[in-house]
Amino acid sequence: MSKTFTFPHPFFSSSPKWKWFILSTVLVGATMSALDVSIVNVAMPTMEKSFSVRMAVIEWVAMAYMLTLTVFLPLFGRLADMFGRTRLYNTGFIVFTIGSALCGFAPSAGFIIFSRVLQAVGAGLLQANSVAIITQAFPSNELGRAIGLQGSIQAIAMSIGPFVGGIIIAAIGWRFIFYVNVPIGIIGTIMALYILPGAGSKDHKKEKIDFLGISLFAIGLAFLVLGLNEGHELGWTSPIIIFYLAIGVILLPLFVYNELKVKYPMIDLKLFNARDFCTGNTTGLLSYYVLFAVLFLMPFYMEGVLHYNAALTGTLLTPIPLSMAIIAPFAGAISDKIGSRIMTTMGMSVCAVATLFLSFLGTSVNIYMLVAEFVILGVGMGIFTPPNNSAIMLSAPTERLGVAGGILNMMRALGLIFGVDISGLILTLFKDQYVSARGYKNISYAPSHIAGAAFIRGLMVVMITLLILNIIATAISVSKKSVKGKKIEGAEPIDLM
Repeated sequence: MSKTFTFPHPFFSSSPKWKWFILSTVLVGATMSALDVSIVNVAMPTMEKSFSVRMAVIEWVAMAYMLTLTVFLPLFGRLADMFGRTRLYNTGFIVFTIGSALCGFAPSAGFIIFSRVLQAVGAGLLQANSVAIITQAFPSNELGRAIGLQGSIQAIAMSIGPFVGGIIIAAIGWRFIFYVNVPIGIIGTIMALYILPGAGSKDHKKEKIDFLGISLFAIGLAFLVLGLNEGHELGWTSPIIIFYLAIGVILLPLFVYNELKVKYPMIDLKLFNARDFCTGNTTGLLSYYVLFAVLFLMPFYMEGVLHYNAALTGTLLTPIPLSMAIIAPFAGAISDKIGSRIMTTMGMSVCAVATLFLSFLGTSVNIYMLVAEFVILGVGMGIFTPPNNSAIMLSAPTERLGVAGGILNMMRALGLIFGVDISGLILTLFKDQYVSARGYKNISYAPSHIAGAAFIRGLMVVMITLLILNIIATAISVSKKSVKGKKIEGAEPIDLM
């Protein structure tokens, strides 16, 4: 049965330009959630002093957000497919805005951590539905361009976050980095109500919610992510870390088993039978692993080994997201014409070149060469990401676009977590091995030149692993089947409400 968009006003239902208003609404949510991720990190030391708590406590301001976001993205995508994407997207604006206001008001560290969880729920509702709404609004031969614009805006927001956050904290205090989201959220809510497609005829079959699958997935993934994040602090052989990881390793396979058996699964694993969906999500995870491993380790390298100050370090890292922002819209538009396979393969190849160059870093460096290597990485990610996201969404049937968008964003979030934690573990192991071979108990006892050389040794090994991952991702991208203008099989436009 045919299902169609219903717009707020009959005039707009026939306007081909209305899709750009839909995109602009989605971009408000993308900007707000991306800006919040990067802007909060700058305020962590200030909040630590404000609440008079240990850093281990204030770290949960970031940890609670990432855990909640990662765990619930697929669930929110599934619920959107069942109950309406526009409805849940609007709810996301409201919840995120309330969470932001509560964060700014927070009288204690515990209160702000709770508020960050609420904020992450709102961000999850926005992120899980954003790509699905764009996919539904744009024809396949314009989808790459639209997703490229979304990626560009997100990259710009992330790149200016630390700068904007620093100015706000210095001028009026850390609480206003959260309050600034309130007017943006109100504007976004109003735009969503009047611009996003409205309710039309309902024809969805009733599907039950997979509560067991939700529980297994949420608890299993939460403990896995928690174990990976806390492993550095508590030690990888700590009983509590072993317990966390064991819970994850036990529950996640049970979740997969449940999803294969249940009639209405939370995550339709059959989506992974589509080659572009499976390869796209795999390479997406690997790409974000590489990107955030570099973004995580470079400040330690530049401040600890090169002795740059924090301001210079932040400035030198800015070319990565800015390059992504500049390249992404063009890469998306080109992929609409020539297909995603060439673009994703090229993007991962460029990232491989960047990590190859970064593997030769030493205790001294030409600053212009370092910036050039960061630009190359950003360009590679900009070339890769929009075509890859487009291929993933076009490979999913329309009635599962919400789940597809949730999985896409979850895989990227897992790439971020794994990139930071595993690369940090590799760096630490090889640093300790280097100083131990030279007779020092640990790196804190080693003289500065030995400590610097140990860091370089560990960094080189990490960069080689990133190079290998880029080569693997390039090879996987070559295997894609997607071609330009691919139509979603068996899909018809549906009402987003």
